[in-house]
Parts: sequence; structure tokens; C-alpha cells
Amino acid sequence: MPGSKCNVDPATPKSRTERLMKERNLRKLNRVFNLNEKAGDSLRDADLFSNDSALTETENCASLNEEELSEGIDGCERQDQRLPKQRLLVVANRLPVSAVRQGKDSWQLEISVGGLVSALLGLKEFDARWIGWAGVNVPDEIGQEALTKALAEKKCIPVFLDEDTVHQYYNGYCNNIIWPLFHYLGLPQEDRLSTTRSFQSQFDAYKKANQMFADVVHEHYEEGDVVWCHDYHLMFLPRCLKEKNSNIKVGWFLHTPFPSSEIHRMLPSRRDLLESVLAADLVGFHTYDYARHFVSACTRILGLEGTPEGVENQGKLTRVAAFPIGIDSDRFIRALELPQVQDHIKELKERFAGRKVMLGVDRLDMIKGIPQKILAFEEFLEENPEWRDKVVLLQIAVPTRTDVPEYQKLSSQVHEIVGRINGRFGTLTAVPIHHLDRSLDFHALCALYAVTDVALITSLRDGMNLVSYEFVACQASKKGVLILSEFAGAAQSLGAGALLVNPWNIAEVAASISQALNMPADEREKMHQHNFMHVTTHTSQEWAATFVSELNDTIIEAQLRTRQVPLLPVKVAVERYLQSNNRLLMLGFNATLTEPANTQGVRGGHIRELQSRLHPEIKETLKKLCDDRRTNIVILSGSDRAVLDDNFREYNLWLAAENGMFLRHSTGEWMTTMPENLNMDWVDSVKHVFEYFTERTPGSHFELRETSLVWKYKYAESHFGKLQSKDMLQHLWTGPISNAAVDVVQGDRSVEVRSVGVTKGAAIDRILGEIVRNKGIKSPIDYVLCAGHFLSKDEDVYTFFEPELPCESLALARTRSLDPARTSISMIPDSTNQVKAHQLRRQRSLSTLERSNYRSAAWRPIVHDRMSLPEGSSVLDLKAENFFSCTVSRKQSEARYLLQSSDDVVTLLKELAESKSPN
Repeated sequence: MPGSKCNVDPATPKSRTERLMKERNLRKLNRVFNLNEKAGDSLRDADLFSNDSALTETENCASLNEEELSEGIDGCERQDQRLPKQRLLVVANRLPVSAVRQGKDSWQLEISVGGLVSALLGLKEFDARWIGWAGVNVPDEIGQEALTKALAEKKCIPVFLDEDTVHQYYNGYCNNIIWPLFHYLGLPQEDRLSTTRSFQSQFDAYKKANQMFADVVHEHYEEGDVVWCHDYHLMFLPRCLKEKNSNIKVGWFLHTPFPSSEIHRMLPSRRDLLESVLAADLVGFHTYDYARHFVSACTRILGLEGTPEGVENQGKLTRVAAFPIGIDSDRFIRALELPQVQDHIKELKERFAGRKVMLGVDRLDMIKGIPQKILAFEEFLEENPEWRDKVVLLQIAVPTRTDVPEYQKLSSQVHEIVGRINGRFGTLTAVPIHHLDRSLDFHALCALYAVTDVALITSLRDGMNLVSYEFVACQASKKGVLILSEFAGAAQSLGAGALLVNPWNIAEVAASISQALNMPADEREKMHQHNFMHVTTHTSQEWAATFVSELNDTIIEAQLRTRQVPLLPVKVAVERYLQSNNRLLMLGFNATLTEPANTQGVRGGHIRELQSRLHPEIKETLKKLCDDRRTNIVILSGSDRAVLDDNFREYNLWLAAENGMFLRHSTGEWMTTMPENLNMDWVDSVKHVFEYFTERTPGSHFELRETSLVWKYKYAESHFGKLQSKDMLQHLWTGPISNAAVDVVQGDRSVEVRSVGVTKGAAIDRILGEIVRNKGIKSPIDYVLCAGHFLSKDEDVYTFFEPELPCESLALARTRSLDPARTSISMIPDSTNQVKAHQLRRQRSLSTLERSNYRSAAWRPIVHDRMSLPEGSSVLDLKAENFFSCTVSRKQSEARYLLQSSDDVVTLLKELAESKSPN
């Protein structure tokens, strides 16, 4: 049985942190080994390069990188083969290659260098495969087969999307809806109505495209593979993958910001996207802020529970964490030594001699803040005329989406501002701003980074912005100053060594430019060294290795959690049910037999949900079980009597309300099983506290029961509700209940105050005794199924039925080893061991506090007048293999087994009702 202290594997790591640290140390050792191997290769290659000066002078770094990139994608041929490499399926919208058709069955492929591509180059311990769209429409089968074959040589696997799907999915839903919203841009006002009208068709295309990606993944998936999904284009992919194979290891990473829940909730598909992403095992973001926004959205929109580790949904934990990406810093550092880069550096120094160089490198995009940057530079020139001939701003604006009107408008606006400033402050021989509407090759860009004195990055909203990393990597000589927008993800990593600015505050940016240009050399060096250390240690390869390592460990953690409370072996439970003669089904109600709340995502109507309703699919099943003479059913709930009456009056079963303090057969009258001298003097004072906090917490309410009071804040704003509950608890403990004999039980968005001794387990003995007396049971109960979503305080209901086994046998029971010869405990009235066995059973039915009070005679439970003391316990003749205790959706529990949701309870009861004894 799970949770046994006698069944611990000493080889199991104690914590997730220990496992991750061990994995990190292994990666470090592998890195040292690889560096030594590369050093040996470099020494062997030195003579070759020294004897070939022409090659040294004309070496093409781009082609060299392409060869390295091919090697990275294809896998390192010299990798140590002693350990098998795990396969990694990288799924992204675009493949890392550009394909150009040259004939009917011929394709030319060109590798695209990017951050994600570079990141995976260092993962030598993985066998990486890329899955994605090749960026071209290939309608014919011959062309598809030829392209698939060509891409296979690069270990790339294409997903073929038709033009209409690309238009609706990529240009429509991804770029016009998700991307602007995730960057806090919203939708253009003039396009809002048309976008709303076309939204559903675009969303349908988005789901269709994600399913097409999933189909290709499943086609190439092998057991043990890790699937790593990337970016907002594939938010539906984790759900598509898990629906077909729940055992796939799936990670999802977002390369853009994730907006606050107030922004995300505007999406009509908000719930679908969140629930789909939560199907992944690990969800990653660049910064903690983005991860926090995601958890907040899941909490506020889906009503799920956020934890320090992630988001919990019906017992399944999706881990959410921040993984800041980096760059391949060595690539930039090595490039600075290349002759062609040195030539570029010399040329630029001569061109801008006597002037400080400021640099901006951005895509021409609304989120990059290029107009704000240029206006801030203009204000700096206005306020500091002495700098007008001593500084130049080089702005590289790489064109993007040139066919979109908004981008065309932005380009015109930037050109107009640049022209005005150059006309105002320029001379015949020099202008303050050099603006280029094009990209630069790698060598020219490295040279430009190297000669820059101040890098100016004013993104209005950016997922990370790796230009800042590239600048730092190339500044070993200059040690220039980085001015960085606080709205860029990189600000959380490089902020300590940069001047952080609000790009909307033009005056602040202008002042920062002045501070950077006048900064003393020693201060510049300190700031640079801090950032340089971060950039060179937090590389893109380390980022990728860390994510995959944590994804693997998340699976291990999930297995450990499942191992703590394993899934119920339904087949075994049904077989034992059929072989037994007299059965007892002890079932909870809320979150066990009820329908999932708000399953369709309908907002409002909370009044209808305040009263729990029986799951619609269980009604016929329950009737069948109730009609079986050999099956006794008890509904044991914390709800009041009226709720159970409304839901079960038509069934032939027993109802135990308010944690078993009230009992009746569905055809009889309610009777009390509570102790006669139960002290309830505390009720009025606690009621006043609950009324006060209900008034202060919109969406909350409280229930006044005969043995307890419950304050619920399920429909309040989650964060505010938690704060209010903490405030309430602090007030209760220091005031109304400081000296009262009560228990305070914290549930799922609820606080309950009940008298000491009011637990489900404490009431079971009395409940069973009444059932025996009423039903006249003659044969002992030899099968018990106890299932519910019980609070920790009420889990004594499981331990009540647990047979008294020695530690070794208990460990065997917890591993679900079913031994027919296992010791059983028979408590029949005429047994010589009846009194001793009853005392053990009786003792277990009391909580720890009750037992201590029981011994001191300060509090003594009074058994119902119509029950003789030993009746309840004596009806049990239970073997360990015939007892099935199941917690519903709670991973940490004293129960033997786990049922993940109320739907699983419905399925189990259907199996029991429809099962037939063998002839």
C-alpha cells in the first residue's frame, strides 16, 4: 500500500532538486570531456591551417557554420557510443531549413541559422529530429516524396500544409490574433469586426493544423522519445498528442511573452488553449513573470489550483517553470578573430573615428519601439548640444511582413522621423542617424557589435531579445554599455549589468543615453563583466539541456507521485467483487459522485452550482448496484441532510450526512450518531466571523450545519480568497476558538470549523452497527470499496477498514501483491478474539485527539441507544486483498489507490454493476 515507511527504496533520490543537480553535474563532466576532445582536434588541425594561408584568408564563416549546423542536426559522429542516446523530437512551426524546388523531383535545401537551431547543437547526448512545415506549398505526391527524402538527410520531417490552412492558421489565427494579444497589442480597431467574424474559421484551421502536426509526430514516435513543442503556433499540440498516447513525454515552450490573465481572457478560445497546453508534462517560459501569468490565467479562467510547482488539474500536475534562453556565445567570440571580421572592425573604426557609436538592431515591428528610440535620441541631442558631432546612432531595421498595412505605416513613420532629425542636426559631411532597412550578414554584425559604445534596446514588449546577449558577447574589448528596456525578457537576466529604461518615457531614455556615454571606464567594466559571465554560462545549449533534463525529471516525479498512490487496478477490484458474498461500498459525494463543475466553461450561474448534483451518467448504474442484495451502499458526505435527500431519495441505500453524524436509510427517518455531550457553544461566535468575511469577500458564502460551519470561496477571486482565508484563520485562532474543543479543516477553497471528534472515520463504527441492526445482516462483510475525495482530516475512513497487518505484510499490500493466503481478521461475535479485535477496530475509529481524551475520560463518545457496542465492528471479516480504498484526484493520501476524477468513479461503478459472476 502506498505511503508505507517500511517500503522505501534507498536508491531513490530524496528530492527533485537532488536529481536535477546530479544531472547537471553529469552534463558538466560531459562538457569537459567534449572540450578536451575538441582541443585535441584543434591541435591536429593547426598544421593544416598554417600551411594553407589562402584558406585562412578566404575562410567563409557562414559555410563553416552551415557545416557545423548540419553536423548538429545529423548528430555527432564521434559521440561516445557507450550510452544510448535518447531521441528528441523537436516540433516547431518551421523547419530549420529553407526549401527551393528545382525540378519535378528535386529540391535545394539551405539551413537557416537561428537561436533554437543553435541551442540544439550542443545536445550531443540526444538524437534530435525536427518536425515542422518546410515553408512551401507542395500539392503533388511526387514533390512531397522528393522533399521528404531530401529532408531526411538533415533528420528533418516535413508537415505538409495546404495554402488555405496556412492562410487561416498561420497568417490568420497565429499572426493576427495570438501574436498581437500576447504582446499586449490587442486587435486593430478597424479590423476588429471582420476579425471577430472570421475568428471561428481561423480557430478551426488552427486546430486542424495542430492535429496534422500531431499525426506526423505519432507516425514517427518511438517509445521513450521526448517530444518538445515550440511556441504559440502549437498550443493545441500537447492535447492532440496526449489524447492518442497518454504516455508520451511532452514539453511545451513559449518564445514570446505570456500576457496577464486580464489580457488572455479576451480570447474567445482562452479555455481551449489553456487546457490544451496543460496536457503537457512541462510548460516553459523565458521569465518567471510569464510563468506567473500563465498560472494566474489557469487559476482565474479555469478555476484550477496553482502551486509553487505549476498547475494541478484533477490530480495531474503540469509543471510550469522559467527557462531563460541564451545564445551560442562561443560562436560570436570566435568570429571576432576571423580576418574578415577584423577587416570590418577596422573599416568601421575609420569611418566613425572621433564619434561614439550607438547601435540598435531590431526587426521593423510594432513591439520593438523603434520610433520611441529615435525620439529619445532626438531629445538627447536637444538637451546635449555638445554631443551632436560626437555621437552617431546606427539603426538596423530588418524588414518583416512588408505586405501588411500596419507594418508599411510603421516603416513610413520611422523614415519620416529619421529624415526630420537628420535634417535638423546633420551637416554636409555627417548625419546623427544611419538607418538601414535590411539585415546584415553575420560577419558585419559581429564587427558592428564590437565597435559599439552603447547598445540601445527599447522593446515595448519582447519575449527575450537576444540582441542584447550578442552585443555583450562581442564586447570583450570595448566593454560598452547596454541600455535595455524593462519590458524585454532579457531585463530579468541582464538587468544588473545594464541601464534599465521604460521605453515609453522618452525623457528617461534620453537621460540614460547621457549616463551611458559619460560612464567611467571602471563602472563600464564591472557592468560588462557581470553580463559577460551570464551570457557565456547561460548558453543556448545549456538552456536546451536544462529543459530536456527537467522534462525527463518531471516524468520521474509524476511516476513517484503515482507510485505513492497507484492507480486502482480496476480488473482486480471487479474480480474480487464478484468472488465476495457480502459487499460494502462506502462512497463520498462531492467530487466523487457529482458531475464536474462548469464543464462547458459557462460563466455565471453559480447559484445553480452551489448545490452539488449527482453525476448524470451514474444514476442507472447506482440503481443496479442498490438492487443487488449482496451489496450495501453508504453515501458518506460532509454535506447536510437536505443535499443528500435531494440527490438520493429514490435509491435503496444508506445516507450519512455531516461527516456521519446523521444517518438514515433512504426509506427511513434521520437519526443522530453524534455524542450526546458534544459541545457546540462555539457556533455563534464563529458564525459572526464567517458572516463578516462573507461580506468582505465577493463570491463567497457559508453553510451553517448542525455539527460544523463551512466558509467557501470557490467563486471568489482566487488570490483574494486565499488571502481572506488566511486572515480568517488568524482571527479564529486568536479569538473565538482559542479555547474551544474544535478542529479547523482547510479544504479546497474552504474553511470548516467542526467539533473535535466529528470525522468520517470516527462515525463508521456506529454507522455499521446501525446497518447491521436495521438490515439484519447475518453473513460478515468480506469486500469493502471505500472511495472519496476526502479531506486529510477525514482520511481515517481509510485506516478504519485497513486490516491489522505486520509491517512486512503491509508493504506487500501496498505494492498490490494479491496473496490469497494473506492473514485476514475475522471479527464474528462468537469468536474468542472478538473483544481484542473490536478494541483495535474501535481504537482506530477515533482520531488521535479523541483517543487521548478517551483515555482521560474528558470526552467519551456515546453510542446510539439502539446499538450494542460491538455490532459495527463485528460485521467485518475482511482480508487485505478484498479491501480497496481509493482517493479521488488527491495524489497525497492514506488510501491504497487513486481514481483520477469523478468520471473514473463512474466508470468503475459501471464495471461493478455490469459484471457477472462466472458460471
